[in-house]
Amino acid sequence: MTEIDLRIDPFPGNAELAALWKAAWGDEGPADFQPILAHSLVHLGAYDGDGLVGFLHVAFDGGVHAFLLDPTVHPSCRHQGLGTRLVKEAARLARECGAEWLHVDYEPHLATFYAGCGFRPTEAGVMRLIPA
Repeated sequence: MTEIDLRIDPFPGNAELAALWKAAWGDEGPADFQPILAHSLVHLGAYDGDGLVGFLHVAFDGGVHAFLLDPTVHPSCRHQGLGTRLVKEAARLARECGAEWLHVDYEPHLATFYAGCGFRPTEAGVMRLIPA
């Protein structure tokens, strides 16, 4: 693997994002990523040459709260620090954009990863708005 380049707001196409999503998550993901990118406070792409190998975006409430969403790293690039680089860069950029808080939801097996990125656990709630 060559040096991974982080790009701010790169606007990759749907096919490129869908291929990364499928490799990382095992499903097709959103049908159209472009509205997500258009409404992000910031999003990051990680590139190995011209290939997209990592992605995340930060949504926000228009005020002081930002939300880390869809941190994705291609399986061939995991366990090399790329996810941490993406999250820390997203936090830096969100702070520069005026956010005071960065929120993230995660499954229990990712608690150590997010603690290493600087997050602390809090209580939160979630409500499913459509049937499973």
